[in-house]
Amino acid sequence: MQHRHIVKVLLGICVAFLLGACSPFSKLQKSGTDDEKYKGAVEYYKKGEWYKAGLLFEELIPVLKGSTESEMAQFYYAYTQYQQQQYLLSSTLFKKFYETFARSEYVEESMYMYAYSLYKDTPAFNLDQSNTLTATSALQDFVNTYPDSKYKDEATKLILDLRGKLERKAYEKARLYYKTSGFNIASYKSAVISINNFQKDFPDSEYNEELAFLKVDAEFSLAQNSLETKQKERYQEAISYHQAFVDKYPNSRFLKQAEKMYDTSVKEVERLDTLEKEREKEKEKLKNAPAKVTASNQ
Repeated sequence: MQHRHIVKVLLGICVAFLLGACSPFSKLQKSGTDDEKYKGAVEYYKKGEWYKAGLLFEELIPVLKGSTESEMAQFYYAYTQYQQQQYLLSSTLFKKFYETFARSEYVEESMYMYAYSLYKDTPAFNLDQSNTLTATSALQDFVNTYPDSKYKDEATKLILDLRGKLERKAYEKARLYYKTSGFNIASYKSAVISINNFQKDFPDSEYNEELAFLKVDAEFSLAQNSLETKQKERYQEAISYHQAFVDKYPNSRFLKQAEKMYDTSVKEVERLDTLEKEREKEKEKLKNAPAKVTASNQ
């Protein structure tokens, strides 16, 4: 019974192969003239049969070089790859098109599709964002080059969307440093630096209130875990960050927690000031104390 089933499957595969070998597309590929292949590729393209159209255009492009059909063949070929979600390849092809056919009526569209293909290839926010930066730059270049383009509004929306990814990535990076700070004092410093960079790059972000508080917390915790010689300066930094936080977010939900750290920081600065003064007095006493008379001085 199982043997019969295997035979049927193999027969089905053979029939499908033979039918495919005799299909109009297969015949066109094997024995069609360049003109017939071009017309066939355009027809497949119009019907949305991207794979077949792509195969034919890919074969024709080297042959059509220098002809009147060459421009459209390359333009259509780029779209066939885009429609098959081969975004990196389509971006390369669209870029090559507008660089090769600088006077084409499709230059603007191909430049937009280059940037849009890059946009479609960008990863989720938690992954490496190198491609996101490249896509953002390409979209911004397009808007700068064609400020009145029909694609301008959409390109602007895409830029904002990509900036949202970069913003979320930077936010999560800062939070990660903060979360791991308890295991490594260097992470407190990294958290503060990351938050400062975030506030500079994304001044209007919805995450800034939380991060402003975490910066106070991170600097306060850094001071607590530092050598005594560095504590005063770091507590003073925590006080400064707290003041900036309160000025900007006077009604923040983090206010009570921040106030506790502020009070402790002020007390610690006062304590460290007192210790410094006491040590200075001790130094002065030792400096002004009369020299002891020893047997060698007599």
